[in-house]
Amino acid sequence: MATTLYDPPALESGTLRVTPLGGLGEVGRNMTVFEYDGKLLVVDCGVLFPEEHQPGVDLILPDFAPIRGRLNDIVGIVLTHGHEDHVGAVPYLLKLKNDIPLIGSGLTLALVEAKLKEHRIKSYTMTVKEGQEEKVGPFDLEFVAVNHSIPDALAVAIRTPAGTALVTGDFKMDQLPLDGRLTDLRAFGRLGEQGVDLFLVDSTNADVPGFTPLERSIGPVLDQVIGKAPRRVIVASFSSHVHRVQQVIDAAAANGRRVAFLGRSMVRNMTIAEDLGYLKVPDGVLIDYKKARDLPDDRIVYMSTGSQGEPMAVLSRMANLDHAIEPGPGDTIILASSQIPGNENAIYRVIDGLTKLGANVVHKGNAKVHVSGHAAAGELLYCYNILKPKNVLPVHGEYRHLMANAKLAQDTGVPAERTILGENGTVVDLRDGVANVVGQLDIGFVYVDGSTVGEITDADLKDRRILGEEGFISVIVVIDAQTGRIISGPEIHARGFAEQDSVFEDVKPKIAAALSEAAASGVRDTHAMSQVVRRTIGRWVNQRLRRRPMIVPLVIEA
Repeated sequence: MATTLYDPPALESGTLRVTPLGGLGEVGRNMTVFEYDGKLLVVDCGVLFPEEHQPGVDLILPDFAPIRGRLNDIVGIVLTHGHEDHVGAVPYLLKLKNDIPLIGSGLTLALVEAKLKEHRIKSYTMTVKEGQEEKVGPFDLEFVAVNHSIPDALAVAIRTPAGTALVTGDFKMDQLPLDGRLTDLRAFGRLGEQGVDLFLVDSTNADVPGFTPLERSIGPVLDQVIGKAPRRVIVASFSSHVHRVQQVIDAAAANGRRVAFLGRSMVRNMTIAEDLGYLKVPDGVLIDYKKARDLPDDRIVYMSTGSQGEPMAVLSRMANLDHAIEPGPGDTIILASSQIPGNENAIYRVIDGLTKLGANVVHKGNAKVHVSGHAAAGELLYCYNILKPKNVLPVHGEYRHLMANAKLAQDTGVPAERTILGENGTVVDLRDGVANVVGQLDIGFVYVDGSTVGEITDADLKDRRILGEEGFISVIVVIDAQTGRIISGPEIHARGFAEQDSVFEDVKPKIAAALSEAAASGVRDTHAMSQVVRRTIGRWVNQRLRRRPMIVPLVIEA
C-alpha cells in the first residue's frame, strides 16, 4: 500500500511534535526530531549501510530536508551511544551548521569527535552521564544508564509542558554485564511513576522470544576456540564493539597470544577506548600489525573489521587474497557479530571464500561467538510493565520488528489506538497525554557516493543495476542533415554480452529502415532519430536475446 503524504498543521502552543527522519522500517539511519515552542532537539543522527541493489553507494544518510531550513532552531543533538547507525551522519549534519551542540556520554563524544576530525569539523560538545539533568532550550533532559554492546549508552527522558517522552536508544537488560553497568530499571520505575506520555523504544529484537543471552557467556567460547586454534586467529567484529574486543584480548592473553588491530576504524576506536579506560589491555599483549607478522602463527590474534561482508573491509580483502595476510589451512577466523538485515549474502560470500582457502570459519551459526545488543521480547515486556507508558512509538527496526513491538505494548495494556506504527517522516503530536499522527512527510534516501552527497538518485542506481545485470549497447549513426539519409553506420558496440558484436548484423538493416521511414516522415531532429534507434534495437535485443540492456544511441548530423 502506497504511503499517503500530507503536511502537518502548524504546531499549536503547548504541543510536542515528534518526527522520526530515519530508523523506522530499517536497521540504521536512526534520527528523531522533537519540536516544542519553535525549537528543535535532534536525538541521534546515524547512517544506513547500502545493500546489493545500491551499487557504488558508500553510506545512506537520513533526509535532512525537513530541518534544512531550520538549522538555527536546533538547540542540540543528543547521541545515545557511539554506533555508526546512531552517530555516523553527524559530520554531514554539522557541515550544514557546525556549531550545533553535541550532547552525549564521554566515550560516545570521543568516538564522534575523532570522526569529525577526519572531516575537519570542530564541534561544540556537552558531556553528560547517567543521572544527570540538563535544560537545553525548552527541553528538560534526564539521562539514564542503559546496557548495550558498547559502553556508556544512555536513554534520555525529554520533559516539556506538553508531556514526557522517553527514548531508550539501543539497549538490552543484561543482568551480569561485563562492565557492571546495568540498565537502570530503578530510574525507569521512577519515570513510570512520574508518567511517561510517549515511549520511543528499540524494536530490533522485539520478534525474538525470551531474553537476550548474557554477554559474558561469549568469553569461555572465545577462550576455547582460541586455545584450540593451531595457527593464526583472526576475529572480525564491529570496530566499536569494545566489550567483544575486551573478551578477545582476555582470551588471547590467557592463551599466550598477542593481539594486533587491523582496519583504520578498529585502531582509532580501540585507541580511544583504551585512553578513556573503557578497554583494559594487559602489558605486552598489544602489538603493531607490522611487527606481528614476525611472530609464530600460534602466538597471534588479529582483531579486524569486516564482519558484515563489506567489500573494502579487511576480512573481505583477505577472502579475495587482496590483503597482506592471506588466510590458509590451519587458520581460525571468528565472526563475532550479528548479521545486519540485508547483509546476509555478502557475509556468506566472505565465509565461503575463507572456507575455500582452507580456514576454519567460526560464526554465530555454528558457535556461540556473539550475543545481540538489543532487548528481546521478555525484556521489552518488563519495560512496558515498569513504565506503563500512555503512548508508544516503536522505533529502530524493520516493519516486522515495529509490528512485534507494538503487539507487546498492547499485550501489557497500552490501547491499540495509543500504539503508533509509524514510518520515516510520520509526524506525531503529543498534547494532554495523547499522541496523534498529524502528518506524513516525503522522506527519501540520501546517498553518499565517493565525495558526492545527495547527488546520486534512485534512477542513477537503476542505471547501475542495468549496466551490471543486463549489459550496455552503443549505436552510432551519421545522417545527412538535409535529407536524413544514412551516410555512415549503424556502428554497434556491446559490453557485458556473451555474443560477439557480429550478432548485431541482423538488426542493422532494421535500424536503417526505421531511420529512413522517420526521415521520409520529415523527422530531422537528432534526439527524435536517437529514440527511433533506441526503440528498434531495444525491441530486437529483447525478442532475440531476452535482454534489456542500457542502450546509448548517438545520431550525428553531417
